[in-house]
Amino acid sequence: MKSLFLALSFIFFFSCQNSAQNPPKQQAVKTADPIEVPLINGKAKAYFASGCFWCVENIYEHVKGVEEVISGYAGGHTKNPTYESSNTGRTGHAEVVEVIYDPNVVSFATLVDVYFGSQNPTQVNGQGGDIGSQYRSIIFYQNKAQKKIIEDKKAALAKKLNQKVAAEVYPFQKFWIAEDYHQDYEKHNPQNPYIQNVSIPRYERFKAKFPELIKQ
Repeated sequence: MKSLFLALSFIFFFSCQNSAQNPPKQQAVKTADPIEVPLINGKAKAYFASGCFWCVENIYEHVKGVEEVISGYAGGHTKNPTYESSNTGRTGHAEVVEVIYDPNVVSFATLVDVYFGSQNPTQVNGQGGDIGSQYRSIIFYQNKAQKKIIEDKKAALAKKLNQKVAAEVYPFQKFWIAEDYHQDYEKHNPQNPYIQNVSIPRYERFKAKFPELIKQ
């Protein structure tokens, strides 16, 4: 499926996939108690949705203190989502990245700064040409401290822009790892038209804004 849409990416404004319908109401998902992921070998995990996960994975993998980034799905109300099912908009899931990082090197607050600094924060249900509920912006929190960091930064950004910031704030529940071919997609497909025309330019814009956060 992906190759077909990639072949047509120039026609569809380099969209990562087709649009999905708006998801059903997910009040229970949004109000559930957050699940805190324990540290493993001193490494923490954070979860972000910001458009196509190929782009977001590539950005976070270049940030100092980030050990690994995994593409997947979260924020929905169904079990075992797939790429095809999440793109229908009926599962409620968004394309999400799991960021595995060293909290002694990079803080959760800085990762939130990376999030807002690498996207169009006012775009609803998408980023750029990637439109649909599966591309909506979500930041997941695992405890009250993280929730406060997110909400404070979101409010400050909205005040600075004098516009509403689109990112939703969800309690973290479950991360479903995406299919193997999505992982490290840019590294494995550097000449792909979407990577060349969307993913790399998005990373370069971020790099220009936050050079001090980039790995050497």
